[in-house]
Amino acid sequence: MKIVVPVKRVLDYNVKPRVKADGSGVDLANVKMSMNPFDEIAVEEAVRLKEQGTASEVVVVSVGPAKASETLRSALAMGADRAIHVVSEDEVEPLAVAKILKGVVVDETPDLVILGKQAIDDDSNQVGQMLAALLGRPQGTFASKVEMDGASVLVTREVDGGLETVRLALPAIVTTDLRLNEPRYASLPNIMKAKSKPLAAKAPADYGVDITPRLKVLQVKEPAQRSAGIKIADVDALIGKLKELGVA
Repeated sequence: MKIVVPVKRVLDYNVKPRVKADGSGVDLANVKMSMNPFDEIAVEEAVRLKEQGTASEVVVVSVGPAKASETLRSALAMGADRAIHVVSEDEVEPLAVAKILKGVVVDETPDLVILGKQAIDDDSNQVGQMLAALLGRPQGTFASKVEMDGASVLVTREVDGGLETVRLALPAIVTTDLRLNEPRYASLPNIMKAKSKPLAAKAPADYGVDITPRLKVLQVKEPAQRSAGIKIADVDALIGKLKELGVA
């Protein structure tokens, strides 16, 4: 069984984002970038399936700038077998990413595509669902547990009411949630081995995808500062304060 895992290069989750002075976006100059945490979980799950003997090959894919090759090398160091880098220095919107991934899936014919439920930079939570729709394949989103069962996969999903388990016929699309697993740290020998693993460079045009933006960012600004809280002596004082603020 072959597994394809899309990954994205994003601002490291430990870094506090800074908005550009002109409000046109987030300042990414001279800041640490890393693999999207949800995608890292997806890579870990695919590698575990390979270690169990369920999967025979794990292919990682990234759509992004030249430096995204570093993210792919990180995934290869975790245990993926080879990588595909669709190079684009311009920002690629979720629908265009899904169309590119559709082209990759058509070429690679994987049995399973595992990807993070969302990227922490734009929080769109769209690519997995769009990809499933474009391919006409079953999908299991927000997975907290993935189990192979013959020609199908059992996905335990985190929903508002608790947990829901769905059975998907392969080939299928699965998006990962935080509690699925804890990603491993790549060892030094595996980091060295990753440098020699295959990494193919492609372009969006190779898949016939137009990445012209459909959306325009008008302004990006910092969230409003929260005002300090106050202590209330008793219920009567609380009601009086609420009336003073005009909320009661």
